[in-house]
Amino acid sequence: QGLYFEQDWASLRKVTPVASGGIHCGQMHQLLDYLGEDVVLQFGGGTIGHPDGIQAGATANRVALEAMVIARNEGRDYVAEGPQILQDAAKTCGPLQTALDLWKDITFNYTSTDTADFVETPTANV
Repeated sequence: QGLYFEQDWASLRKVTPVASGGIHCGQMHQLLDYLGEDVVLQFGGGTIGHPDGIQAGATANRVALEAMVIARNEGRDYVAEGPQILQDAAKTCGPLQTALDLWKDITFNYTSTDTADFVETPTANV
């Protein structure tokens, strides 16, 4: 029932991971590790909140992403070396250095509230 359009999706994934809300360029190595590179990264405040404006925020995010992809392509452990890779990239990108300085104390480390120790709740058969 309803509209159905047949299309060969080949090996395309059925969903695309999305990161949004509180993310910034200093977390790029973690974001790519957790979500891969076929991902939507919605840097709202991480772009608009840049002290030098939106263009500088977008530049910082783009340079951080490109630095991680280059490091990965060189065979480096971009997850472990992520902070250093970003610092090295920031030496030639003022907007990235400003962003890293601004958000340096904001981390991606938290305890998950979605644990595997759930308790099944009995339900009434109606």
